[in-house]
Amino acid sequence: MTSLKLGVTLAALGFASTAFAADNQAVLKTYADIAAAGYEDSLITARTLGSAVDALIANPSEETLAAAKSAWLASRVPYQQTEVYRFGNAIVDDWEGKVNAWPLDEGLIDYVDTSYGAENEENALYAANVIANPTFALSGETVDASEITPVLLAETLHEADEVEANVATGYHAIEFLLWGQDLNGTEAGAGNRPYTDFVTGEGCTGGNCDRRAAYLKAATDLLVSDLEDMAGAWAEGGAARAEVMKDETAGLTAILTGMGSLSYGELAGERMRLGLMLNDPEEEHDCFSDNTHNSHYYDAAGIQNVYLGAYTRVDGSVVEGASVSDLVAAQDAELNAEVIAKLEATMAAMGEMKAAADAGEMSYDQMLAPGNAKGEALVMGGVNGLVAQTKSFERVVSVLGLDGIAVEGSDSLDNPSAVFQ
Repeated sequence: MTSLKLGVTLAALGFASTAFAADNQAVLKTYADIAAAGYEDSLITARTLGSAVDALIANPSEETLAAAKSAWLASRVPYQQTEVYRFGNAIVDDWEGKVNAWPLDEGLIDYVDTSYGAENEENALYAANVIANPTFALSGETVDASEITPVLLAETLHEADEVEANVATGYHAIEFLLWGQDLNGTEAGAGNRPYTDFVTGEGCTGGNCDRRAAYLKAATDLLVSDLEDMAGAWAEGGAARAEVMKDETAGLTAILTGMGSLSYGELAGERMRLGLMLNDPEEEHDCFSDNTHNSHYYDAAGIQNVYLGAYTRVDGSVVEGASVSDLVAAQDAELNAEVIAKLEATMAAMGEMKAAADAGEMSYDQMLAPGNAKGEALVMGGVNGLVAQTKSFERVVSVLGLDGIAVEGSDSLDNPSAVFQ
C-alpha cells in the first residue's frame, strides 16, 4: 500500500510544500479561510443540486433522476470535508443537525417497504408518511401538512417530539427521496426509486407524486438556505470566524478538538467500527445511495486539510496558509513528520476502501457483512489509521501547551462489550 498508488500524496492532493510563518493568528486565519471555502463549495454544489431537482420535477425521466443523483453525490464531496469544524465550534455543531443528521426513520417522510414495520415504541411518527398524509397527529394535536414547505420541514417535522430519528431535512432526507430505501442488506445494490415516483398525473407510481416533488423541492431549498447561513458565518465579518479569531488559545483548542473528535469517536468509532461490530448496513452514513465510502474518505481528508492548512476547492484552486503543522514543526519537527505520515497512512487506508467500492468490487454495506474478511480488513484499515493519528494529536496538544481538550469517544472503541448490552 503506497500513497502514490492511491493518489493521496500531498502533491496529488494539490498541497504545496511551502512552509508558512508559525504565527497563531495566521493559523487561525487559514483555518477560517478553509472553512469559508468549504462551505462556499458546499453551497455552490447544493445550488447545482437544486437546479437538477428542478429539472427532475419539471420533466421526470431516467436521465433527470440520474442527473439529480449525480449532483447530490458531487455535493457531498466538499461538505464532508467541513465536518472537522464540528465539536470544537458550537456554532457549527448546533447547526449541523439541520443538514447532515442520520440515521433517519424514513417512514416519517414517504412510503416504505412492509419489512420496515408500521410502528415503533420510541417514535410515534415512525411511519407517519407525511407525503401521503396532508394531516397527521403530533403530540395530541393535528398538524396541517396540506402544503409542504421548508417551514413545515424545519419547524414542525425535523426532530419532532424531540426524537432524533425524525430527520426531515438535509442531505439524507434528499438522498432518501432520490434513491428510496436500500432493501439489499449486505448484498450488492443501492436504493432504486423509479423516476415515475415524480410523474404527476397519469403514470405516477408510489402515489402522491405531486407532494413527493414538493417535499424534495422544499428540502433542497432548505439545504441551500442553511448552507448560505454557514458560509456567511465563516466569511469575513461572520460570527464563526470572529469567534475563532478572538482568542488564540480557544481557537487552537477548537481546531484540535474538532480534529481529534471527528477522527476518533465520530468517524473511527460511531461511523465505522460500530457498524462493523454490529454487521449492520443501517449504520451506513449514506445508506440509501451506497456512497458511505466517499463520505468517510472525505471526512478523513478534511482532518488532513486542517492540519496541513490547505484545501483544494471544487474548481481546482487551493486555499492554503499557515497551519497547525507549521506550529508543531517549529516546536518538534519529528512529531510534525510523524503526524503527517500518519495522516497519509490513514488516507491510504481510506483510499483502499474507496477504490474497492468505486471499482464495484464491494460496496461499503457489503464490507460490513458477517464473515467478509476482506471487507472487515478494509474498514479496519481506516479505523486503525484514525485511532493512530489521534494518539499523535494528543502529543500535538501537549507540544502546543493546550489544556482542557476533550475528544469524543465511542463505546465501540473504548468499551466494546457495552455495544451488545
